[in-house]
Amino acid sequence: MVKLRVTTVEEFYELRQCKMSSRAGIRLSQFSRQFARASPFRRAPGRRYQTTDAAPAPAQGTVSRLWNSPVGIKTVHFWAPVMKWALVIAGISDFYRPPEKLSMTQNLALTATGAIWTRWCFIIKPRNILLAAVNFFLGCVGITQVTRILRYQQSVKAGTVAEAVEQDAKDAAQTVKGTTTAVNPEAAAKSAIR
Repeated sequence: MVKLRVTTVEEFYELRQCKMSSRAGIRLSQFSRQFARASPFRRAPGRRYQTTDAAPAPAQGTVSRLWNSPVGIKTVHFWAPVMKWALVIAGISDFYRPPEKLSMTQNLALTATGAIWTRWCFIIKPRNILLAAVNFFLGCVGITQVTRILRYQQSVKAGTVAEAVEQDAKDAAQTVKGTTTAVNPEAAAKSAIR
């Protein structure tokens, strides 16, 4: 039998852990409870509020606050929304295009992108209000364009129906006119069939 020389408590527990592997689950739960009690992230009881004698944070200027912010100028959380405004401006410029030249699928994609990412901007950390604003306006532009396209498509369908009704009315008027002026009823029936 080999004798091991143990010099520290940690070595003793490591050796004991290797020899007693059947009780590993118990040891792990005991260790985790001890760690949780001694955790530096755990709030001490009775210290729920900040004391009044704490030193106030040093005042920062607007530029330094913007620079050091989690969504500040030196992060992608700032520059991505700035670049995304180009999509909003392009959508607004499409207001001057005729609706028959607009793409329904593209504008539905813009609407969905705006709606989904506006919600997501409030869920992620850090919460990015600038990105939420650009996505909200992107959704508004998409909804406006989709509405224009649908109204145009409805008017085209209504125009063709109105034209068909108008043509039928003219045909009926011609038939009635032909029957009243015709002396021969057989000729009137033949002209009505045409």
